[in-house]
Amino acid sequence: MSDFANLRDGGRRLGPALRAALSAESEPLILAAIPNGVPVALGVVEVLPLPVRGLPVDRREDGAFVQPMPDLAGRCVVVVDDGVETGAVAVAAAAALRASGVGRLVLAVPVCPRDALAHLQHRYDLVVAVAKPMGRRSLTWHYADFDTIDEPEALRLIAALPPA
Repeated sequence: MSDFANLRDGGRRLGPALRAALSAESEPLILAAIPNGVPVALGVVEVLPLPVRGLPVDRREDGAFVQPMPDLAGRCVVVVDDGVETGAVAVAAAAALRASGVGRLVLAVPVCPRDALAHLQHRYDLVVAVAKPMGRRSLTWHYADFDTIDEPEALRLIAALPPA
């Protein structure tokens, strides 16, 4: 049995946990990992209305790469993605955003295996996940419909949101 109906449902279910985690923060910003973090972020903002920007991720043979974003210095930033499988995107995002001088750094995903959770807690101030399975599996296993999108669709969805 799947944990979530689709990516947006994963975000809707993530929203309440994220609300509790961010209750003391003023003006947190969601950075949705492009592409599949975008539908998850759209589900989150249905429950927790926050500004959303895209987080471009360059996926290479040797892993993921994220450019620093200096305009985020001092802000509380929430990285939202479809889940943690290898952790490459989460690690790359943390490195780039720490280099950018963000104030508080939160990772919010519907699925994060417990061994990855322990590893990522050293890179993020907080990791919020709905499903925390004992072992790693393909993310597709956790979604009844792993309705992935491509980068142009992710950018179109982000552009349709109010400016962050």
